[in-house]
Amino acid sequence: MVLLFGLTYINMHPLIDDLTNLKDSEIENKVQELTRKYFMTRNFEVQRQISAVLDTYKEEMARRQRETYEKMMQSRNQDLDKLINVN
Repeated sequence: MVLLFGLTYINMHPLIDDLTNLKDSEIENKVQELTRKYFMTRNFEVQRQISAVLDTYKEEMARRQRETYEKMMQSRNQDLDKLINVN
């Protein structure tokens, strides 16, 4: 469990280390690799485990995208909001 920005980030899969240390490209590559392996196997139990790992990586990607969006919204030019005055 890792504390990020006041929120608790719980690792969903016990065999995955802290994903916050990985680059975005490393996570994207891992998702592609795991997706390929998921479709290569016909073993349902293996697919289920791969799916759990994939969910963890995808959740980390979504968290990073949310964080980037929030930073962008905080740093945007507030003057543009005043251009449209609906009264």
